[in-house]
Amino acid sequence: MKKIGFDNEKYLQMQSAHIRERIAQFGGKLYLEFGGKLYDDNHASRVLPGFQPDSKLRMLLQLKDQVEMIVAINAADIEKNKIRGDLGITYDLDVIRLVEIFRNFGLYVSSVVLTRYNEQPVAKAFQARLEGMGLKVYHHFAIEGYPSNIAHIVSDDGYGKNDYIETTRSLVVVTAPGPGSGKLATCLSQLYHEHKRGVKAGYAKFETFPIWNLPLNHPVNLAYEAATADLNDVNMIDPFHLEAYGKTTINYNRDVEAFPVLVAMFEKILGTCPYKSPTDMGVNMAGNCIIDDEVCREASRQEIVRRYYIALCDQKQGKVTDEVVRKLELLMKKANASTEDRPVVRCALEKAEATGDAAVALELPDGRILTGRTSELLGASAAVLLNSLKALGGIRDGLKLISPVVIGPIQHLKVDHLGNRNPRLHTDEVLIALSISAATNPTAELAMEQLSKLRGSECHSTVILSAVDEKTFKRLGINVTCEPKFKV
Repeated sequence: MKKIGFDNEKYLQMQSAHIRERIAQFGGKLYLEFGGKLYDDNHASRVLPGFQPDSKLRMLLQLKDQVEMIVAINAADIEKNKIRGDLGITYDLDVIRLVEIFRNFGLYVSSVVLTRYNEQPVAKAFQARLEGMGLKVYHHFAIEGYPSNIAHIVSDDGYGKNDYIETTRSLVVVTAPGPGSGKLATCLSQLYHEHKRGVKAGYAKFETFPIWNLPLNHPVNLAYEAATADLNDVNMIDPFHLEAYGKTTINYNRDVEAFPVLVAMFEKILGTCPYKSPTDMGVNMAGNCIIDDEVCREASRQEIVRRYYIALCDQKQGKVTDEVVRKLELLMKKANASTEDRPVVRCALEKAEATGDAAVALELPDGRILTGRTSELLGASAAVLLNSLKALGGIRDGLKLISPVVIGPIQHLKVDHLGNRNPRLHTDEVLIALSISAATNPTAELAMEQLSKLRGSECHSTVILSAVDEKTFKRLGINVTCEPKFKV
């Protein structure tokens, strides 16, 4: 099993306690900008082994009676059908997904705010759908001169034109489906309105990465740069914190660049700025919960290599520029990482060379590596999936889990009725076939029971995977990379 480098229980306790302290610092009302993924932070769980993807949500549950949630979404993103890359769903659908998740966990979701609202028809339709779910919907507008014209922004013609969001609890968490949704502007707008109403309130930021009390070039922080290579985020020493306290802390360029503007806004709204640096604004305690630094370093090196392969494939498909790939190459050098550090790469390439066709290798969490080749019946991804389930279930390698009698009709349906040229089964199709076989075949049923054990496995393909195979692997919790080549 993979080693643990992060104490998740310590994190839950320490993080919730620190947020309580920050609420008290501002007299009992805090707007907390929640950056990154609140519910399913798989990046954090990969680079900090032991961190659970839902840790931040579980942490908020410890403050459940004090918390209310506001979800922000940019109305322009609704209009553009902006997609959340990791899940493949639009931002507006992700808002609904998040609301349902928060409600199912018992968290109070008070409202959704449509930022940069301009009466877009699709935004109006989305508002009607939200209101049908019992949610209050508010509008915030684009402000001319934002963010430099402080006098205009912090005035009745700036933030003053935004709807005031009615809140009732001491901790107001502002989250969003992705970057550019207007979380910070929502918090500052609320501070302005609260101050006008004589309500004392404060602002803080929760951002897991970069981790402020790890070194600048620590692999965990470099892995964050790798994850945001296409956004041009750069980790840097916080110069304001260094000047104020004589201590070196790490932040990222956008927060550092925006800090003087934020100071001016705070001074205009509150009369004084409560913070001396961007680091001061943060409440992240993750760095204090690393219990094995080397485990986290190695996990982060692996993440950087994965991000490099993803960028190579995106470059091949015209999704990112050459600059993104070059940045990731530099980050690999900084982290002392190499593609050779990923064992499944070599195994997949060797299998492809031996068979003369596309191949896939999969490393199980216990370190065993299985391979799959392309055949008349199965694609390489489907083959390696079945081989891995056999290995996990202790099933003899030569034993067929799915009868050709079952596979044949599926191929007939694909080619003769659905117009597919490729008769080989994809991963989703082979899982359906396996589940059907499991109804009458105990061995197939045993294989099905192993699916949850694949979570955390590593996989590499010698060709760019089809969207369906990639999606299936991700749903199973398998970390996938590919060679930047299309299957001929």
